Amino acid sequence: MTMTWEVTDQKKMKKNLFVLIIIVFATSCSSYQKAIRKTTDNVLISDFYKNQFAGLLVLDPETNDTLYAHQSKKYFTPASNTKIFTLYSSLQLLPENVPALKYAVDKNTLYIQGTGDPSFLHPHFQDSTSFHFLKKFNNIVLDLTNFEGEKLGQGWAWDDYQYYYQPEMTPLPLYGNVTTIFNTNGLDVTPDFFKDDVVRTWYKKNRELDHNTFYFSKSRKDTIEIPYRTDTLLTKKLLESALNKEVALTKQPIEGDKQILYGQPSDSLYIRMMHESDNFIAEQLLILSSSTLSDTLSGKKTREYILKNQLADLEQPPRWVDGSGLSRYNLFSPESMVAVLNKMYQTVPKQRLFTIFPENAVSGTLKSWDYNGGYPKMYAKSGSLSNNYCLSGYLITSTGKILVFSFMNNHYQQSTSEVKKKMQQVLRQIADLY
Repeated sequence: MTMTWEVTDQKKMKKNLFVLIIIVFATSCSSYQKAIRKTTDNVLISDFYKNQFAGLLVLDPETNDTLYAHQSKKYFTPASNTKIFTLYSSLQLLPENVPALKYAVDKNTLYIQGTGDPSFLHPHFQDSTSFHFLKKFNNIVLDLTNFEGEKLGQGWAWDDYQYYYQPEMTPLPLYGNVTTIFNTNGLDVTPDFFKDDVVRTWYKKNRELDHNTFYFSKSRKDTIEIPYRTDTLLTKKLLESALNKEVALTKQPIEGDKQILYGQPSDSLYIRMMHESDNFIAEQLLILSSSTLSDTLSGKKTREYILKNQLADLEQPPRWVDGSGLSRYNLFSPESMVAVLNKMYQTVPKQRLFTIFPENAVSGTLKSWDYNGGYPKMYAKSGSLSNNYCLSGYLITSTGKILVFSFMNNHYQQSTSEVKKKMQQVLRQIADLY
């Protein structure tokens, strides 16, 4: 009998201890939340934010506790924070190496389709897998009919057609769909196919709207990248020029089973997209991802598939119209941003994930985020359009804990530098308190 009572007492003690631990933990979390709310409210409810919109959500991904929420369910223009959704989609759909081409061989003829791979002959990548593969064949037939969509995205600024950050979208991009021009001992143009189309004079435009006439002053010393206007015939000619052989065009889809040629590591594209906020790679990654779903290339199909499947649980489904965030039609909530960031945090090894994201005071678009010697440490994606600045990612606290956050600012009229200072103040306070 005594032994039975001892066992019962031990069970009660363990149960009481467990309950006590939960109470202490809950009380501790509550005190953290109260302290964070007090200090953060002092900033976000100040006069600085009186005539603009700000939303912030901070989550502890280990406990799933919301540490702070301010207008986190409301929709904001995300700018390049949209690339976080593009990254997630790519991680879900793309293999370790980029699907560079789809092809079939019949006798001595190679039939190829583009996959949307943005790295083929791209000036910032060294991979030559597709180039060397195509050089092996004398008879090449190219199908460019598998792309479904417009060259430019909905809600893009039409007058940005001449700037490096808004190239056109195509099923088989070449050279990043830009013309690179610079002065050395003479005029250097890549691809040199366009060398005779460069006018050596100063002009208010980099390129004509409707055709590939480029302007580059003789006194200019910097390197400039200008999107070229694409079409099917031009793609054929550029490919022929690169390969130094004829390429035939067809309007008939490749029949039968197709093989896939794989190129460089997919992470190399993700890193450039996130670190440099490369809009072209972002758009092409959505197109590339669609190549794993069907033969039809469409960024829209990728977005619809991901929202219907992997992101069907989002409480505020976004209005998601492009891969880069160039469009002002995009609408995302901080809560949705945090949800996707948390999904990646739970499934992607931290070392890989944090390598893909820019690190403040160290790399990419966050290199200038060094207000306090790189503290607090962040791995995050910025996003900016006129009067809008957003930052979403991972925040490392003073105790080494990792938090997921999304801080979105829209429609302000102060300088962006002042907005950043307020954001830095808030994030530093949270990092100090938790």
